Amino acid sequence: MKTGIIGLPGSGKTTIFEALTHNITGHKGETRISTIKVPDKRVDILSDMYKPKKTIYAQVAYFLPGFQGHSKETAKDYNIWNEVRDCDALIHVVRNFSGYGFKPPDLYNDFFNFEQEMILADLIVVEKRLKRIELEKQRHRKIDQKGLALLIESQKNLENEIPLRKNPDLASAPALKGFAFVSAKPMLVLFNNEDDDDSLPNLKDITSRESCMIIRGKLEQELAEMSDEEAEDFLSEFNITASAMDRVISQSYEVQGLISFFTVGEDEVRAWTIKKGAFALDAAGIIHTDMKKGFIRAEVVSYDDLIKTGTYHEARKKGTVRLEGKTYEVQDGDIINFRFNV
Repeated sequence: MKTGIIGLPGSGKTTIFEALTHNITGHKGETRISTIKVPDKRVDILSDMYKPKKTIYAQVAYFLPGFQGHSKETAKDYNIWNEVRDCDALIHVVRNFSGYGFKPPDLYNDFFNFEQEMILADLIVVEKRLKRIELEKQRHRKIDQKGLALLIESQKNLENEIPLRKNPDLASAPALKGFAFVSAKPMLVLFNNEDDDDSLPNLKDITSRESCMIIRGKLEQELAEMSDEEAEDFLSEFNITASAMDRVISQSYEVQGLISFFTVGEDEVRAWTIKKGAFALDAAGIIHTDMKKGFIRAEVVSYDDLIKTGTYHEARKKGTVRLEGKTYEVQDGDIINFRFNV
């Protein structure tokens, strides 16, 4: 999972990146990426239970684009958005703090002005493609009518300043996947607050339509540089119940509709990430293509049931371990052992 961190200059994108990744090596304006493990107490507990040779957490990559543009120049040079087109999701950082050299925060306009730039970037891509299709028509070439209809619908949405993520059918349409529309990506809005402000801004036009949370960026950046003992005192003093990394990752997962399932054993305890609603066959394919090809059955027990019974053997005796087929819908926290033959 690769998540791009975007926002206007001065919103605190670099601060947020460093708070999330604990990666403070880099220069201003530089493109940066850092992969971190996804904290999950369930993995810790399963690892204590099985004492495996290896414990592997799910991973997430945070990407900080190097572009520094905004306003009219950005609209002309829309290719800056290409830096985040391969991201799975976006975090839009909105400044909600004051400081020397800064105008007072203007959250509403900052959010919607940047959103319009994103929409414009996609609209330019759509219009270029539609022009190309028109030329192909004139040359009597075969046209994908379904794809054309989806592009026209996308154009209408974008012209009405509606990001494509608000239309799930368009955002997930296989025929549009190759365009990697930025406004179609799941997005978390992160209000970067003052140190002493832990409340969500009263902006219903944004909070009612987007997935939003607050972060006190400077505090969290300082926290990222502390030892565990110092961090514990710091969390208590500023009433921070969990680190920014934990909270943002959790919310990012929710925005993208992601869940975790686990494989366990003496060799390895491992967390895997999959889309909510995915089938057992899809989960097998994430682990190995051979496992998907030779799929026979999935032996499944929920994490909660395993913890209640204490051991896999006891869970089997109590009937909470079950055999599922290819179309079983994987649930968050499932522990799965795949039976396959190749």
